[in-house]
Amino acid sequence: MDTISYKTISANKATVKKRWVLVDATDQVLGRLSSIVAIILRGKHKPDYTPHVDCGDNVIVINCEKIKLTGNKRDQKYYIHHTGYPGGQRKVPFTRLQGKKPEAIIEKAVKGMLPKNRLGSELFRNLHVYAGNEHPHEAQKPGPVNFSLIK
Repeated sequence: MDTISYKTISANKATVKKRWVLVDATDQVLGRLSSIVAIILRGKHKPDYTPHVDCGDNVIVINCEKIKLTGNKRDQKYYIHHTGYPGGQRKVPFTRLQGKKPEAIIEKAVKGMLPKNRLGSELFRNLHVYAGNEHPHEAQKPGPVNFSLIK
């Protein structure tokens, strides 16, 4: 009997094969797209997934200004931050943030779905979000993502 088949393989930095993936956010729902991007960043779609290792792929999201929200969230959703001073809580509506900095919408949604530790910070660096069709990562030859394989 072959005992090699009983060995559990644990990925590490040297054995992980990272790819570049291109995701088009045109007419995609924000939460559903963000969860798929978080799964790809984490590496949970790979058979050699290891929870404590960065084994995910690098993700490029384009056309982030064309993201959709369901229901009345376009009018009711606010992004809240605090300046650090007393009474410094600020609320920015979704529509204003989408007009000023559309990349921040997807970045905030994906960051909330990643682990809140050093690994999460390392994984977040693999996310690249751009407004419009253009991105500076053509040299990495990003491939399209197949959403049906990840769900």
